[in-house]
Amino acid sequence: MTTQSYPGTAPPPAHGLPDPRGGWRGSMRRSPLTWFFSLAFLLSWVAWTPYILSGNGQGVWDFTFPGGAAGSQLLGVLPGAYLGPVLSAFAVTAVADGRPGLRAWVGRMTDWRVSWRWWAAVIVSVPLVLVVTLYGLGGQSPVMPSATVLAAYLPGLLLQMATTGVAEEPGWRDFAMPRLQNAYGPVVGTLILGPLWGFWHLPLFLTDWGGTDLLWYTPVEFVATTIAFSFVMTWVFNHTRQSLLLAMLLHTSVNNFFSVAYSDVFPSLSDSYAAHAFLVSSAVVAAVLLVATRGRLGLPKAPAAHTELSRTA
Repeated sequence: MTTQSYPGTAPPPAHGLPDPRGGWRGSMRRSPLTWFFSLAFLLSWVAWTPYILSGNGQGVWDFTFPGGAAGSQLLGVLPGAYLGPVLSAFAVTAVADGRPGLRAWVGRMTDWRVSWRWWAAVIVSVPLVLVVTLYGLGGQSPVMPSATVLAAYLPGLLLQMATTGVAEEPGWRDFAMPRLQNAYGPVVGTLILGPLWGFWHLPLFLTDWGGTDLLWYTPVEFVATTIAFSFVMTWVFNHTRQSLLLAMLLHTSVNNFFSVAYSDVFPSLSDSYAAHAFLVSSAVVAAVLLVATRGRLGLPKAPAAHTELSRTA
């Protein structure tokens, strides 16, 4: 009987030899996703504890991170973000898949071989969809942003790619999504990843990261948004041959619009409209993609030989 090997699974031991999968290394090889999510949450939440207890959070400690809102998030949020998904993905991949797995993991992060149309489509469509949604929700016409905002938009996007993009997406999309799709399919895999991605952020709502319009339902709305937006992310990831850079660009384009342009384009709308618009636009696009792709979300169907092999293995 022929067996099929998948990324993140350890081969069976040779006959007569001790099973090499004992201990924590063996556990990591058998359950890479469980280890990844556990480490990502633990490392980030522990690293965020000083930020939560500081004057930028609950005020337990008489200390405030310098640099205002932007500086405090770079110094308070970003270290925990880097220590969580990306470091966990690297560690688990190194143990579970070895050097071949690390090469594949890094390869998706550095794969530029995607049509320029995808890059242009993401850069243009994200602010366009958000502006249209905000206009529909707020009933206010958008204002042409200032020259300063226009000049800062692309540099801001590059900064977001190097911070939020690098900190999060090598873990969520590059490590977790291929394994989840392999095990459960694109829809169920996305339904698993989406809420976990959202829950990972929850401690930050105890800090000024959560904004000034924080209400009881704000974290609930945020998690619902990460679920809906994850379907869009999965579709882009699959349709671009699992190019992580495009997934990073999609994620950070949303952050960049709200960080750099939102207050200029809609000066009289509150932050709550931004959250509502992100949820509505993500849900609508996700629904369209699910119907249009019949739930495949851009994932190619397995070859017939592969399917037959899986049945007989």
